[in-house]
Amino acid sequence: MMKVENVMIFSGTSNKDLAEKIAKRCGLGLGQAEVIRFKDGECFIKIDETVRGRDVFLVQSTSKPVNENLMELLIFIDALKRASAKSINVIIPYYGYARQDRKASPREPITAKLVANLLTKAGSDRVLTMDLHADQIQGFFDIPLDHLQGLPLMIQYFRGKKIPTDDLVVVSPDVGGVKRARKLAERLDCKIAIIDKRRPGRNITEVMNLIGEVEGKTAIFIDDIIDTAGTITNGAAAIFAKGAKEIYACCTHGILSGEAIQRIIDSPLKEVVITDSIALEPEKMIDKIRILSVDDIFAEAISRIVNHLSISELFESKI
Repeated sequence: MMKVENVMIFSGTSNKDLAEKIAKRCGLGLGQAEVIRFKDGECFIKIDETVRGRDVFLVQSTSKPVNENLMELLIFIDALKRASAKSINVIIPYYGYARQDRKASPREPITAKLVANLLTKAGSDRVLTMDLHADQIQGFFDIPLDHLQGLPLMIQYFRGKKIPTDDLVVVSPDVGGVKRARKLAERLDCKIAIIDKRRPGRNITEVMNLIGEVEGKTAIFIDDIIDTAGTITNGAAAIFAKGAKEIYACCTHGILSGEAIQRIIDSPLKEVVITDSIALEPEKMIDKIRILSVDDIFAEAISRIVNHLSISELFESKI
């Protein structure tokens, strides 16, 4: 049972529905605050109730519009810090700029590290996030970071379909995602296949080869992010041509920008399973998309932090 007397949950504007669900699971209401945007684009935040001496959890995904939501988050942290909150625990279901985690060529920024510095400098005491694009981003923080996983939701969802394991294959959309695909395949007790792709330009992918057997099988693509959906839909077309029977895709973060929705509609994908780490616009809620909520995972993490319990045990019990 969570000790709620000293805990408050606030929400930015990027994903208030998720924040409300997390708060409800914790047996709390959302804290009262005003988020105002002036005509010149400046953001102003006022906390409308006392947070002095409280353990505060602030929910805000840094999804589109990325820079506005990030700046709002930093200002919100500053407001809580100046209002004497005992601790400021920032819940970032989707961590924007995570793909800029290294220098791939000279004179490039490492923006994932910059964002970590900004969050720390603004006054965060702890960050909770989910399925970072690269695990090493955890090392960019000099404050505690809890890296939660959406994988248990995917395992539970596909187990519920009761697909015979002999007819099932998990597909990694690229070589870099093999570890993620293998984890899902182990839990579903099936084999994996790998798409060998190349990137001729940003947000452009081409399928080169397929490693593994997909003919006559139900295939599940897994990735951390689906952005423009080029990788997933090109991969789906490639394995469909190789004789795959049914094709699913799943990811934690459904960014779905640009032509993503139309590509999914036109593709042989039967379903695309995402989480609500990013709020999906109503016009993108097509029949092929299934949304799983991460509210229970974050609520349980909050409870474990407040009660000084292990976070890792949360995943050992759910997978």
